[in-house]
Amino acid sequence: MKRKTGVTPPRGKPFKIPTPPLHKVRKSKIHGNGVFANRRIRNGSTILEYFGDRITHRQADKRYENADPNDNHTFLFIVDKKTVLDASIDGNDARWINHSCDGNCDSEVKQGRVFITARRTIQKGEELGYDYEIGRDKNDPPNVDEIYACRCGATKCRGTMLWPAKRPVPRKKKSRTQSKVGKKAKSKKKTAKRKAKR
Repeated sequence: MKRKTGVTPPRGKPFKIPTPPLHKVRKSKIHGNGVFANRRIRNGSTILEYFGDRITHRQADKRYENADPNDNHTFLFIVDKKTVLDASIDGNDARWINHSCDGNCDSEVKQGRVFITARRTIQKGEELGYDYEIGRDKNDPPNVDEIYACRCGATKCRGTMLWPAKRPVPRKKKSRTQSKVGKKAKSKKKTAKRKAKR
């Protein structure tokens, strides 16, 4: 029996897994389980659809409000402003695909559904990965970069699963009088340089 979550299910043809499957799940050097190419996968191929319980952002927050803040392990995938997929319930193998800063896959949202596609040709035995691009939030704890540290090992690894890579530095607000004084000082410097050139 399907749970009522308050989120409209997406429309479209069900995704059929190719036979034999393009992937298999096994232990990963990056983190826990990983998904690996079972055979050569061509660039642009759809490998998997990301399945999970379709819930609202509010339901996701409530469901995990007591989770350990130092644990980055989650199966939540944001689809849009209204919908989140929780692959810990009704999820499939797509939930085991690890983050990679320079992954061989992309996640694509089409009509409320999430598909994992190959962004280049993937050879048999390669681990699949895509950039999670977990957004930063103003309420993030000071150690958020440690919690979401990346261990993908890519040459272009940015060291974090978060995006943007570095925490934005908050700008200091200038009062109107300070900004006017600053402008006058800059214009005096410019005129001084012009005079010096003459």
